[in-house]
Amino acid sequence: MISPGDEALVRDHTVYSCVMGSRAFGLATEDSDTDRRGVFLAPTPLFWRFDKPPTHIDGPADEQFSWELERFCELALRANPNVLECLHSPLVEQIDATGRELLSLRGAFLSRQAHGTFVRYALGQRRKLEADVRQYGAPRWKHAMHLLRLLAGSRDLLRTGELSIDVGAAREDLLSVKRGEVSWAEVERRMTSLAEENDAAAAVSPLPAQPDRARVEDFLIRARRASALAAPSAADSSAG
Repeated sequence: MISPGDEALVRDHTVYSCVMGSRAFGLATEDSDTDRRGVFLAPTPLFWRFDKPPTHIDGPADEQFSWELERFCELALRANPNVLECLHSPLVEQIDATGRELLSLRGAFLSRQAHGTFVRYALGQRRKLEADVRQYGAPRWKHAMHLLRLLAGSRDLLRTGELSIDVGAAREDLLSVKRGEVSWAEVERRMTSLAEENDAAAAVSPLPAQPDRARVEDFLIRARRASALAAPSAADSSAG
């Protein structure tokens, strides 16, 4: 159950929110949920207390999840797949000046570190699918579809230096996996091939070795300073 203070942080201090999941990936069907992700900037005075504001909030709506700006930036600098994809959603629902500057920094978060984080995440998900096959005789096909999507997106990011999350022309092939129309053996073959393509792309990627941490930190400091200079009532209204 979300607290009134946490709900106020999301309601009053969100700087960026978007739709993610199948709708953002171009894979939505009639039964698809609407997954919302956001970033809120906790008022700076809240950090002066012993009890700090939350790093993330689940809710208040169903399928809604938000990160505090600093936590979001930390994860993006580590090339967290879910967070990087959030920055590239084509379905932006809410944004203010701070959010627009955050989006303008999308390139500063990208680096060849994405190779390790995306492929490592994919390997973990693949092991879960393999466990499902051993236990139930088949994987969770929706998860298999998204794993293929993730690996293809990671490969293209490493090849081009740009992250695009809409699957485009690959939509029908991926949905056929979701419907269980592709054998598990073929899905495994595609996963292995995509992982190898990721490795090859990483060796010649135009991406820098490391993200631009200094540029992101400068943005965060300025956002915190501007919040501290704002009216004190902004912090009071979020205290819960």
